[in-house]
Amino acid sequence: MDGLADLIRTIPDYPKPGIMFRDITTLLSDPKGLKKAIKGMTKPFEDMKIDAVAGIEARGFILGGAIADRLECGFIPIRKKGKLPWKTIGQEYTLEYGVDVIEVHEDAFEKGSRVLVVDDLIATGGTAEAAVKLIQRSGGKVAGATFIVDLPDLGGMKRLDDLGIMSHALIAFGGH
Repeated sequence: MDGLADLIRTIPDYPKPGIMFRDITTLLSDPKGLKKAIKGMTKPFEDMKIDAVAGIEARGFILGGAIADRLECGFIPIRKKGKLPWKTIGQEYTLEYGVDVIEVHEDAFEKGSRVLVVDDLIATGGTAEAAVKLIQRSGGKVAGATFIVDLPDLGGMKRLDDLGIMSHALIAFGGH
């Protein structure tokens, strides 16, 4: 998307050597860039009936709230294990250095509700896939997923496509 890539800071060798970290905080601090990103992430889903936006911790909360407002639906946080105060269900996913768990409240989604998954970036797709499985186990139907950044060399969008999930990203950066 025009101009948005220029608003994303790239930090070499973070968090480890060989990684080019894509920092969206610089985009979030730019009023026009933020508005353009929210509009672009929402556009493919405007004509769909979306009942809830599920934002993945933490930057997915920032973006997801704004997208839910535009789509006139509710917002559901997908959090790391142990952060939600009510009864939860969890979904494990694999990281390069181990296993983690994300959770939602057990009553977060109404049966059959159409849910849009939101996060800032998709890399390998492990967290996004876990979010999809968690929503489906909770009775929701994933209507799609939207991101600012895709790292296509890591295959996350393909992973969602293989699950039958329509996904959308505004910018693609090659490499890791």
